[in-house]
Amino acid sequence: MNIFPAIDLFDGKAVRLLKGDYENMTVYSDNPAEIAADFEKKGAEFVHIVDLEGAKSGKVCNLATIKKIIENTKLFSEVGGGIRTLETIDAYIKAGVDRVILGTAAITDEAFLAEAAKKYGDKIAVGLDIKDGFVAIKGWTEKSQFTLYDFCEKLQKIGVKTIICTDISKDGAMQGTNVGLYAELSEKYDMRIIASGGVSSIDDIKRLSSIGIYGAIIGKAYYIGAIDLKEAIEVAK
Repeated sequence: MNIFPAIDLFDGKAVRLLKGDYENMTVYSDNPAEIAADFEKKGAEFVHIVDLEGAKSGKVCNLATIKKIIENTKLFSEVGGGIRTLETIDAYIKAGVDRVILGTAAITDEAFLAEAAKKYGDKIAVGLDIKDGFVAIKGWTEKSQFTLYDFCEKLQKIGVKTIICTDISKDGAMQGTNVGLYAELSEKYDMRIIASGGVSSIDDIKRLSSIGIYGAIIGKAYYIGAIDLKEAIEVAK
């Protein structure tokens, strides 16, 4: 299993939200590129980046910061947050981003999703944020009409190769992750599953690694020192 340490961006800073609440934001650093370089020093090969402003507005708000992260490290980068046009995908890929994560637009615009998957293939992932069994949209502020499993069927048919699944109820709460959910997704679908939300201890890493999924995202637990990144990477392997 691969470990994806996360950097959430707002106004060029590395921040974390509690359960997706923009009013409940903690700033961890004014220099996200420095954090990414530190990830690399600790053995990371991947970085998961979210433009929180983009997730809310549907615009590219932190491209300069993302470019800095890419230029300063050799990490495989995946970026999400407000990516709703092919032009935005192009801009990120030209900037050196390895994989682009579609969220709201993948759920609300099937034609766009199909076109993106066809044009960019493996460079596209879909972020599925789950609230009460349904896929949430617009920076977690609304629920769509799709259940998680209905939408996964659709993604598999379209040819999406990677999904990042977040249980919103677990995100940032430091109460463990939803291993059962990821095990079920892994059994049902032939896509790479990245677990996100609530990965708060080395025990979580062990449990996720044991079900054989592709990756796990570590966010708040890294920033508050609950997970040692170096140890997490070793355990995951």
